[in-house]
Amino acid sequence: MAQWLAALPHLAAVFACDGEGIRVVMGNRRFAAVEGLTRDSSSLGKIRSELLDRVSGFAHSNCDTDSFEIRREGKLGPEYFLCTLGRLPAENAEASFFLFTATDRTSERAIEKNLRRELLSDGLTALPNRTGFGEEIDDRLNNSVWPDNAQFGIIAIDLSRFSRVNESLGPMAGDELLITVAKRLKSSLRQGDVLARIGGNDFAIFARLNNGLSDALHIVQRIQEALSSPIRLSDLQIRVDCAIGCALSINLDDDPDDVIRKAQAAVKIAKRSGKVEIYRNGVLKEAQRRFSIESRLRDALAQGGLTLAFQPLIHLPTGEITGFEALARWNDPELGNVSPVEFVAVAEESGLITPLGRWAAYEAAQALARWDAKFGQPLPVGVNVNLSPIQMARDDVGAMFEEALRYSGIAGGRMTAEITESAIIADPDKARKLLVALKDLQMSIAMDDFGTGFSNLASLHSLPIDILKIDRSFVFSMLEDRDKAVIVRTILSLAESLNLKVTAEGIETQDLALALQKMGCWQGQGYYFARPMNETDAFDYWRARWNFETI
Repeated sequence: MAQWLAALPHLAAVFACDGEGIRVVMGNRRFAAVEGLTRDSSSLGKIRSELLDRVSGFAHSNCDTDSFEIRREGKLGPEYFLCTLGRLPAENAEASFFLFTATDRTSERAIEKNLRRELLSDGLTALPNRTGFGEEIDDRLNNSVWPDNAQFGIIAIDLSRFSRVNESLGPMAGDELLITVAKRLKSSLRQGDVLARIGGNDFAIFARLNNGLSDALHIVQRIQEALSSPIRLSDLQIRVDCAIGCALSINLDDDPDDVIRKAQAAVKIAKRSGKVEIYRNGVLKEAQRRFSIESRLRDALAQGGLTLAFQPLIHLPTGEITGFEALARWNDPELGNVSPVEFVAVAEESGLITPLGRWAAYEAAQALARWDAKFGQPLPVGVNVNLSPIQMARDDVGAMFEEALRYSGIAGGRMTAEITESAIIADPDKARKLLVALKDLQMSIAMDDFGTGFSNLASLHSLPIDILKIDRSFVFSMLEDRDKAVIVRTILSLAESLNLKVTAEGIETQDLALALQKMGCWQGQGYYFARPMNETDAFDYWRARWNFETI
């Protein structure tokens, strides 16, 4: 037995269990060399006791084999051994014999530890990542003493305009900014709080709240103070703005992942409001609906699930149809009819506004071409297409319209791009270049929702705009509200002085149409004339009113 035991490539020994207890019958050289497995020194006695307990338990069981891991403190740190026990044939009934082997797994455990650290931490800031954040929270909830009525909160932080730093200064500057922000956020923590980087420019803090919301708001104040002073990057001073959202648990039994999702839903609202937002009931359902809309909208764009509706534009002095405004409509099999206000906002937030806007432009031009083919010659009408400020900032809109006109064979003068004041204010130089490119295609430009933004006369005069569209909020109640009527008259007077045409939105009664006609308004649209209709109905509506002379 001694010969084959010595030939084994790893630590091995034979144990006996008899009336005297557990004892080592023999061991190979490797077994004897590992201190602490057989010698009861003060620092290693626990390991020896643990080993003997496992052997004793195995001896009194009915198992043929067993395996377990033991840990000992070595000269260079913890050492780990994977141990196995197996029964040997009994030579007599008075004793049982067991073969014990142990394989040194210290190196493997060190590698596993390093890999786990990498999997659970962010390589740039050394903070926990999203997965590590969850484990840190579980550890504190399960292994800390919490006072009665204590709760925890998650504070989500989204760095605003971070992408601009990457675009203008490069990714290295962006990394430096994230590292500095992480250090400042860490300085605002209390003992026991956990800071993590859970996304590209997203951080989160787990905090124990003994005083509920007041504790959370105190931490928010410390965060804002830590980020208040500018950060120096190269020769620039960068001011860091952030959106902050908070969610509080009801009790310690709440699912941390659920609280994190609520905090992230609150921070999305904070990005729009510019204020610290606390999660409210229903916000998560709204976020889940937005996510569902985004997912379904992506499929609808890919599979042709959207349609265009057309609302007629009426020349008020003659009653003739001068054109139609193309409006996206979506009836989803699962969500039902989704409001354009809702799905356009989701499209702008998710980046789907570019394919949505391109689809609308191409489809509107194709609809004009189909009407022409049905009538046998070009119709004396055009189509207006709305442009989102987000699409104007991200897409090559000029090339988009050039393609739409070329593919459909429609003259540029029959298409009008409707833009908002906010799109011009966001980047006046880029907007001017875009509008010039559209004018080169012979397209008309209409400023939509005029009166609700912040346009000044100088920018209005310098831009190649053809039409002002008075927002319906001024039009539909102007007969009852003197102030609204004054605003409408002022816009009409301004447009006349600048040689611009005016379209009034929201005309819902004949009295409104007549009043605007007398005031000199060029064009109108609204439910009084027609609601938005599908392509076939719009063509039939135009044909029925062809050569119509009066309102």
